[in-house]
Amino acid sequence: MNRFIKIEEVFKILKSIKSVFVHIRSSLKLILMVIISAILIIGIISVFYKPTYAVTLNGEFIGYTNDKNELQKRINEQMKGIETENIAFVDIQVLPEYSLCFVKRDSVDSTEEIFEKVKNSGTTYYKYYAIMLKDEEKYYVSTKEEAESIIDTLKEKNSNNIKDISYTLIYDTAEKEFTEQDTIVTALYEKKPTYTYSASSSYTIASAKIELGIDLIKPVQSGYTITSRFGSRSSGMHTGLDIAAPNGTPIYAAASGTVVASGWSNTGYGYYIIISHGNGVQTLYGHCSALYVTEGQYVTQGEHIAAVGTTGNSTGYHLHLEIRINGTRVNPQYYLY
Repeated sequence: MNRFIKIEEVFKILKSIKSVFVHIRSSLKLILMVIISAILIIGIISVFYKPTYAVTLNGEFIGYTNDKNELQKRINEQMKGIETENIAFVDIQVLPEYSLCFVKRDSVDSTEEIFEKVKNSGTTYYKYYAIMLKDEEKYYVSTKEEAESIIDTLKEKNSNNIKDISYTLIYDTAEKEFTEQDTIVTALYEKKPTYTYSASSSYTIASAKIELGIDLIKPVQSGYTITSRFGSRSSGMHTGLDIAAPNGTPIYAAASGTVVASGWSNTGYGYYIIISHGNGVQTLYGHCSALYVTEGQYVTQGEHIAAVGTTGNSTGYHLHLEIRINGTRVNPQYYLY
């Protein structure tokens, strides 16, 4: 094998290497020209145009935004109800799409218009609290704290209708007008009625049974004796039924109703209670030794309301029971005992 390279071959190799370098230099020149051209083009474009995002909704172009991340963040917050306090959420079915593009520098950024269009494309659900009166929406407030404060204030004022007042959380597509707390309290407050009874001895007596529309139970249920019945007697007209029983014997409400009088009577009943049962029907319990209910209180049938005594114009321990219908006294034994 020939271990020497001829001079002609060396020149051939050098010539090939030279050719490669020439080719590389030409390529570098071309690449450099392309880079310079690109820079020039970008520079020229940047003078007259700016990069931005074209926004489409349901395939329809709706404007340009310079900051798609900030715009999408606002849309997401709106969907969660963060944007406005009483918006629960916005149900947006289709979100916008973004495409990077170049527009003339004097083109106006329409981010706000895009935001409104996207928001309006959805359904807005508002969150609020309705103040209810007998299951009817009466007033609206924005927070749970306001609603609870209204209820608590009415309780403190001992409003007569407090049992009928409540609040409930509502989500609705209709926005409601809110009312100030003080205005609501003033409008809903209902003063408990006061009852005044005349000391006059004039009254009407029914000569026959009148239907009450309710069933009564015996107010004294054991250990009793009927000692004086309804009607005329030597000392005058007896307007009730006297039921004798040991001192302290429980007296029960003959029917459910509202206590309209509880205290001392200056007309001979001593400590007494009157319960209104509706439709003009009342029951009176007189000569009691103790009273366990107060005026304005609602009692249920059979509730322990008082104790037998001998207060007022009384000659022994007994309950004086009266039944009145629109002020007319009727014989209790038409209905009891």
